[in-house]
Amino acid sequence: MRICRYTENTDAQLGFYYDDHIVPLHTAAKFYNRATESQAALDITISPISFLPGGESTDAAHTIADWLEEHHAERVALQIPTDSVTLLAPLANPPKILLLAGNYASHLEEEGRIALEKEETFPYIFMKPRTTINHPNGPITIPAMSPDFIDYECELAIVIGKTAKNVPESKALDYVAGYTVVNDISDRKYKPVPNRKERDRDAFFDWQHGKWHDGFFPFGPAIASAQTITDPNTLELELSVNGEVRQQTNTDHMIYGVPAVIEFISRSVTLEPGDIIATGTTAGTGHALGKLLRDGDQISATIESIGTLNNYMVSES
Repeated sequence: MRICRYTENTDAQLGFYYDDHIVPLHTAAKFYNRATESQAALDITISPISFLPGGESTDAAHTIADWLEEHHAERVALQIPTDSVTLLAPLANPPKILLLAGNYASHLEEEGRIALEKEETFPYIFMKPRTTINHPNGPITIPAMSPDFIDYECELAIVIGKTAKNVPESKALDYVAGYTVVNDISDRKYKPVPNRKERDRDAFFDWQHGKWHDGFFPFGPAIASAQTITDPNTLELELSVNGEVRQQTNTDHMIYGVPAVIEFISRSVTLEPGDIIATGTTAGTGHALGKLLRDGDQISATIESIGTLNNYMVSES
């Protein structure tokens, strides 16, 4: 089961997501109740968290989603073409946006760094503000103040479904609502004052200035339920720019898998329903290839069983 957020006219709605079409949740619930003479209750809100594992309506949502899979004709009658709506970021206001740096050995190596064994180190975590949130199919603005080193990073993201504190790795997946696709857009060399005198610390990548431009966190197109993706560490991942494949891997190459990431973060930070954790990127970044993002570039980030996140680059006017 995958759930998306979209607008058909002006109001945000939730739908079951099927790549080329959507079935509105509220319509599906009414149709299911009428067809089965049952009362599957869905508290229709604009947040998918209620319908994913950990939410109060997850059982009803999965029951209806399963019924739609089994009744193709009924689903066809309810579906709306995806290209006829405006997809929104699946979560409007996540409490926290957390991201991992250097979680694939191949990415560390292409940057000239040494990948340590996970027993020798710990995950490096940083954050993005909510103003970085961007939508599927939407424009990503190249900031005029620092336009020359903008890069892409396709990443699997965890969506938390239940409050988690000091969660052991063995129980970590019990706290996951689902998974989505993230493109962690990065400004590799933040240059707001090109002629500024260099300081010693400028040799280190600035995780705040390099990551926090408005719109630098597109995600979607949907959240795949944790009941659907039972093993997030075996998913194929791919990113292309203008049709050219740049990144391609499997999440089993992560240094820290999903359970280990949740265990580590929850030891120091209380995770809340709706928190997003992006789990890092693989080799093939534009910086390493000498192919940074430019005005007009079309980016497609795909993760198996979740979907494809499309965006395009525009220069700031």
